[in-house]
Amino acid sequence: MIEWLADYGLFLAKTVTLVIAVVLILAVIAKGRGRAQGGDAGAVLKVTELDARFDRRRRQLQLAAAPKARRRQLAKRLRKVARQADKQAPPAERERVWVVDFDGDLKASKTPALADLVSLLLEELREGDEVVLRLQSGGGLVHSYGLASAQLDRLRDAGASLTVCVDKVAASGGYMMACCANRLIAAPFAVIGSIGVVAQIPNVHRLLKKHDVDVELLTAGRYKRTLTVLGENSEEGRAKFLEDLQSTHDLFKQYVGERRPGLDIENVATGEIWYGSQALAEGLIDAVGTSDAYLLEKQRSHARVLHIALTARSGLLGRLGKGVESGLERGVDQVMQRVDDLRWQRR
Repeated sequence: MIEWLADYGLFLAKTVTLVIAVVLILAVIAKGRGRAQGGDAGAVLKVTELDARFDRRRRQLQLAAAPKARRRQLAKRLRKVARQADKQAPPAERERVWVVDFDGDLKASKTPALADLVSLLLEELREGDEVVLRLQSGGGLVHSYGLASAQLDRLRDAGASLTVCVDKVAASGGYMMACCANRLIAAPFAVIGSIGVVAQIPNVHRLLKKHDVDVELLTAGRYKRTLTVLGENSEEGRAKFLEDLQSTHDLFKQYVGERRPGLDIENVATGEIWYGSQALAEGLIDAVGTSDAYLLEKQRSHARVLHIALTARSGLLGRLGKGVESGLERGVDQVMQRVDDLRWQRR
């Protein structure tokens, strides 16, 4: 018996050593590949079936609220209703709603991810599909939000049905994106508008002059620099800067007006903001409501509601772990509905 235990212990030690060696080799390979790609292995697409998740939670709630004596019967009836619904409208034939989130910062730094998602959607969209963008942004740099808006224009130009939902704020550059929608919905107190351009430049020339500090600013081109931080600003430079600012504002107004032709652009392009209920009266939005209410309406109409996002790619070991996890999740999902039914029936 002792000899057997010793042999078993030796075998176990060899196995553990082999596993550790394989893990270390895979880690070294993954690290090397990450360096070869500049430390960025890209991103992976994550798709969440919001309608299926909602249906599962609603079933749990219905069973929990039902009297104990009726739970078994209710569970059978709910399964029957679900099967009949699938027969009448198979998943492949149901309306599809693709949900995308955009939470904008000053530089609209999530624009590259948005561009990738738009490219994927343009290859997958079919007639009757809808794209819902849940947008939140107080605006930022003109060129950054101009590019973000251009990504949404790609959907519009392709004939896709684009709905933008604003729950909190879509102002300035955020509204530039929002106006690309075929339908624009905002919550009652969401901040909308701010169709204007602002620039602020500090100038410390007088402070430097007081301390006998000279600044030489050399340019080639009359308007290469108009206003500066360190040098002395001229009236000509200030006038040119304001002219450029006004030109940017005119382009902003033109952009919004082309996408919302019924809007009195001169009346609303004053830099003011409106709350959702007020924005409806001004024609800045098409309806008052929340993104949750809108998506719930789609789920009630038996549409497939699919949330898509790009997430940071894990290392090789992380991907292996996620692969195992995904396999387990698929197996668990197949029995989860039945387990929930039994759990409530026993109470």
